[in-house]
Amino acid sequence: MAVLKAIEVLVNSDKSCEDVTKKAAEHTSKSVKNICSVYISKQSASVDDSKISEFRVTVKITFEVKQYHSHSM
Repeated sequence: MAVLKAIEVLVNSDKSCEDVTKKAAEHTSKSVKNICSVYISKQSASVDDSKISEFRVTVKITFEVKQYHSHSM
């Protein structure tokens, strides 16, 4: 049986929503192993002088929790 856990991560980028989503997965994978999926739950952008200056996303990152079984004798 697989056990999955989800965490919520907030990330920003000045390039695009696609770039910020990739950054979320790449940055999180430095400390979380076995990532299975990334779900974008919210996205927004800041506007300065009529131009988008920053993209922001809130993502849920799902990863598998490794189980260790102890055997009793």
